[in-house]
Amino acid sequence: MDKQLQILQQKLEAAAQRTDEQGIEFWFARDLQAHLGYARWENFQTAIQRATESCEATGYKVSDHFRGVTKMIEVGKGGMREIDDFILTRYACYLIAQNGDPRKPEIAFAQSYFAVQTRKQELIEDHMRLQARLEARDRLRESEKALSQNIFERGVDDAGFGRIRSKGDQALFGGYTTQDMKDRYGIVKNRPLADFLPTLTIAAKNLATEMTNHNVEQTNLQGERAITQEHVQNNASVRDMLGQRGIQPENLPPEEDLKKLERRVKSAEKKLAKDTKLLPPNDNNT
Repeated sequence: MDKQLQILQQKLEAAAQRTDEQGIEFWFARDLQAHLGYARWENFQTAIQRATESCEATGYKVSDHFRGVTKMIEVGKGGMREIDDFILTRYACYLIAQNGDPRKPEIAFAQSYFAVQTRKQELIEDHMRLQARLEARDRLRESEKALSQNIFERGVDDAGFGRIRSKGDQALFGGYTTQDMKDRYGIVKNRPLADFLPTLTIAAKNLATEMTNHNVEQTNLQGERAITQEHVQNNASVRDMLGQRGIQPENLPPEEDLKKLERRVKSAEKKLAKDTKLLPPNDNNT
């Protein structure tokens, strides 16, 4: 661990507090804000809000891990002002780190700190992998939805969209059709190929689809044939770009089923929550 991370670890440990009677470990959000790389409280509140939504979605009471409080701080020449704050359990801190800005090195370290202390390094790794693939998958889903709507206005029905997408896959995967790739990966017929593709391949499909969307609108392409040619050309161009870096999409190994990975992460996060001591009843004595 480099010196900067050692200092951050010491600050996180120093910020930890415990209740008098139960000895429950907790942190104040205001104490964590700067340590997690947030200069503005408003921006940090956004991460806290997302974290509370994640807590609720997991099935745990938000009030067991997040407790809104007010504190008095000194301002100016001995004056006092009331500010909002939160009391957070270790699990709450973990969720905030998971919902924070991943570009901040402090956030990346905090993810490990609040989970590794409870021997959950594998949860961090799974969550990061899941997040990257889900974001790529959602972008592809949105671009394909936009393309479907776009070409419907130009005389192409759902069946035609399926054919266009399949031809694009064939160009991207060096002649292998969508079904060919599902067979290579051992994917059952009713599951989408994208749920098993590496993040890089999903991003490649998305780039080609975005290019098709752009050019269909810019040149006002009409009909299935013209749009198919455009989509095939864009996928072939993306394939050529990858090939220049020695990457052949059809030869990349499949990733773990996205649904299975998502279930495992949720299960592990539930266990992490169960292993965390809850905040005491809100009697304002903490």
